[in-house]
Amino acid sequence: MTTPTRAAAGGPPPTSSIDTGYAFFEGRVAPLAEANISIATHAFNYGTGCFEGIRGYWNEEQEQLYVLKLPEHLERLLRSCRLLKIDLGMSVDELVQGILAMLRANGFRSDVYVRPIAYKSGRMIKVALAKIPSSFAAFAVPMGDYLDTTRGLRVTISSWRRLDDNAIPARGKVTGGYINTALAVDDAINAGFDDTIMLTGDGHVAEGSSCNLFMVRNGVLVTPPVSEDILVGITRGAVVELAREHEIPVQERRIDRSELYTADELFFCGTGVQIAHIGEVDGRQIGESGRRGPIVTRLQARYLAASRGAIPDYPSWRTAVYEK
Repeated sequence: MTTPTRAAAGGPPPTSSIDTGYAFFEGRVAPLAEANISIATHAFNYGTGCFEGIRGYWNEEQEQLYVLKLPEHLERLLRSCRLLKIDLGMSVDELVQGILAMLRANGFRSDVYVRPIAYKSGRMIKVALAKIPSSFAAFAVPMGDYLDTTRGLRVTISSWRRLDDNAIPARGKVTGGYINTALAVDDAINAGFDDTIMLTGDGHVAEGSSCNLFMVRNGVLVTPPVSEDILVGITRGAVVELAREHEIPVQERRIDRSELYTADELFFCGTGVQIAHIGEVDGRQIGESGRRGPIVTRLQARYLAASRGAIPDYPSWRTAVYEK
C-alpha cells in the first residue's frame, strides 16, 4: 500500500474535494480521477457489490477527524461479502488502515462521509457469483446533514414494500438491492415528503428508506426486530446502548402501520440521517404538534456529542484519523 508524499507527516494536508482527492483503489491510495472501472465489470452490469456508509466527524478544538465505528462497519461489510461470495483477501484491520490512509491523504477538516465498496470486478457477461474476481475500493466526500435534523421530518408510508430476505437480503448492504430504496424515495420526494417508511411483505413496519426506525410509546423505545427485513444497523445498536444508559426501556417487536400515527415520538437513525425526529406521517402530526420529544432530544444530543468527541464517553466508537 502506498500513500502520497503530502500525507506522510501525519498531519492534515489541505482539504481536497471529490474531484481532486484520493481514493483507496487496487490496494493503494491513488488519485480519485484514476480510480476507474471498466463498463464490462460484473458489478456494474449485475449489481454484484456491497458497501458501507461511514461518517467522520471533525472536532475543530482538537483538530481531529473521528471516524465513527469504523471496525464495526467493516466487519459488517465482510459479512455482506459472504452473501455475495466476494473474497477480498483482506482483514478488518487491513481495510481500516487503507481507509485511514485515504482520509489522511485527502486531509479533510470537515465532517465527511466514507464509502467503502466490495465488488465483483471480473469483466464478463455471466449471471453468477462463484469464481468471479473481487476487489475493494473506498472514497470519501465532505458531508453535513443528510436530512434536516433540526425540524420534524414529513414522511409517508411507501407503496413499495421492503425486499424480502428470501429475495435480496436487506441485512446485506447489496448495491443492486438499493433500487428498492430509490423507487420508494423518489415517489416520496415527488409527493412533497422528506422521506418514507417501508413495510414488509405482510404489511408490518420495516424501516425508513435507508435507515432504521424507532417509536416511543408510554416511555418505551420500540423498534422492529432484525427478522422484519431490516438492515441490522450500527447506529441502531448505538441508540439501544444509549437508551439503556439512560434507563429507557427498549422493546424489539413487530409494529403495525397504525401505531405510527398515534406514537408519542418517532425517529429515524442511521449513519446518513444520524438521529432525525419525525414530525408527521401521512399528514398526521406525531406527539405534540410534531415537535421533537424528550427522549429523541436526549438521545440525539448524546449521540452527536459522543460521535464528535465533544465528550470523553464511548471512546471505542471513535477512530482518530490524524496522528498527534
